[in-house]
Amino acid sequence: MKTLRLLTALALGGGLVLAGYYWHSNGAGWLAEADISSAAAAAERSPLYYRDPSGAPLWSAGPKKDDRGRDYLPVYDDGAAVTPAPPKAQAASPRKILYYRNPMGLPDTSPVPKKDPMGMDYVAVYEGDDTDDGTVKLSPGKIQRAGVKSEPVARRSIRVSVKAPGTIQLDERRVSVIAMRAESFVQKVADVTTGTRVKAGQPLMEIYSSAVASAAAEYLATITSKTVGGVEMYGRGSRQRLVNLDLPESVIAEMDKTHTAPVAIRWSAPRDGVVLERNAIEGMRANPGDVLFRIADTSVVWALVDVAERDLGNIAVGQSVAVRARSFPGRTFTGTIAVVYPQVNRDTRTVRIRIELANPDAVLLPDMYVDADIDTADAAPVLAIQDSAVLDTGIRQAVLVDKGEGRFEPREVKLGRRGGGYVEVRHGLADGEAVVTSANFLIDAESNLKAALKGFGEAASQATDAGPGNATGDHK
Repeated sequence: MKTLRLLTALALGGGLVLAGYYWHSNGAGWLAEADISSAAAAAERSPLYYRDPSGAPLWSAGPKKDDRGRDYLPVYDDGAAVTPAPPKAQAASPRKILYYRNPMGLPDTSPVPKKDPMGMDYVAVYEGDDTDDGTVKLSPGKIQRAGVKSEPVARRSIRVSVKAPGTIQLDERRVSVIAMRAESFVQKVADVTTGTRVKAGQPLMEIYSSAVASAAAEYLATITSKTVGGVEMYGRGSRQRLVNLDLPESVIAEMDKTHTAPVAIRWSAPRDGVVLERNAIEGMRANPGDVLFRIADTSVVWALVDVAERDLGNIAVGQSVAVRARSFPGRTFTGTIAVVYPQVNRDTRTVRIRIELANPDAVLLPDMYVDADIDTADAAPVLAIQDSAVLDTGIRQAVLVDKGEGRFEPREVKLGRRGGGYVEVRHGLADGEAVVTSANFLIDAESNLKAALKGFGEAASQATDAGPGNATGDHK
């Protein structure tokens, strides 16, 4: 019998005999007496390839060792692999197999050994492989295949961009109206039409008014009188009457200089701007209150923007705003928030804000549609993570903390503002901790699968303990 063992070992290419097992020097490992015949038959065949001894989806065309120094197992044309048997000292206390998992890392398990559609054996998961510290443990191969990426938590400035539509309006403080305060007649109108740009002091029209002529004659009589008593006080009153009739200051100054009352009063533009309205026609009669000209300075305009009520907490006076007109798609106008109107539109649930914009080339026209991009960035940096790192169930938000060595800890967090692809973390993480930013949903699915399998195992154990002999009730 000893001779037969020695010859068999020599036929296998040389080996070491120990306690009824044989160590095969070509990588087959420890073989029991019952495996001698199969190992001898395997030596006469050529392996198709070699697979990882731990069952991981790793293969090699030739003999190879894994990172723990174990030999890859040869696989032959019948799909069987020569599996080394452990020494009797190790086989005395075999570990309990919980289930078998898919060799490609798919969420598929089996309570008994089986093969996947590619013919690969399912990998056994032993008792003790799972940890009870609340972490999820993945093999390096699975992490690499899933594309898991982690990023440390850091402090950043969250840039929350609020976008809102609006329209261009004139600055109310830069609009002037020329209206008569007494019955008048328009004798002449300058070559000025609606849309014409005018300068301050530029002549617009000449009018005649009997009320203005009477007040002017009275004022001249006062300032040229030789009477000493009461002239000064009376002169101030007659001048004020001309001012009340809205007579241009330049006309009053000319009367002081020439001591002559003009027959026709020349009216000039009160400011630089654009003629928005011209109602003056030569020969017409103008009643008190009639508007003859309306002129607006368009060098500065307003953008009235409607912001959603939910964004009102991020809006403040003085914030910078980038405004883009739909008529000029490649141009941006920069302004600041001047006023937040103290009222919410009950129909649209929006709040109107006023933005002051410089308009030196007058391309922004009243009632023009614009889109505002309000930068609400806070100068103080806050703890922030990428949006993709958050697992949001609608009720709670959680992240996966990378603990190293393939362990990931699910942790609930409290979030704040979002913007620029990042979200503020107000509670649950510390500066410098690494969180998973890619493939975290796959890890979450793996965690849920393990929890479910663990629950199934506990239920089965309880059912076994409460067998027919342990059932409640009296049996007589």
